[in-house]
Amino acid sequence: MKILSLIAAGLIATAGTALAADVTQAPPPAPYAAVSSLVKLPNFIPGLGTLYVDPATLPAGPFLAYDHDGKLVSTIYMIPIADLNPDKSFGDLAAPGGAVDHVEITYNAGHPGVEVPHAHIILWHVSAADQARVAK
Repeated sequence: MKILSLIAAGLIATAGTALAADVTQAPPPAPYAAVSSLVKLPNFIPGLGTLYVDPATLPAGPFLAYDHDGKLVSTIYMIPIADLNPDKSFGDLAAPGGAVDHVEITYNAGHPGVEVPHAHIILWHVSAADQARVAK
């Protein structure tokens, strides 16, 4: 099913949640923690930003991604490839930061924190042009 169909079906929430005001600026409130404090990753990851996650939600997330100014740019889910099968459902991939401008899905072979091959499902809260805020 295409991402736009998932959004239309309500499987990816695009409306803000009660936490939306709390997560628009870094650092987000507990239970979120800086990913760099949990695993051996840099504070800022080019292309993604500064990541925060509730450790209880690993490996999938959501991860909240911030630009150099501490503004939320995306919500990221890291779904293990092994879990992308007919027997597994992911229901509501919520976007705690509010409205989603566009979605990007990329493959990752694994990294500290999510060592297995997985898909990054990135719910961008900024325009494609504004993604440059986390490019480097």
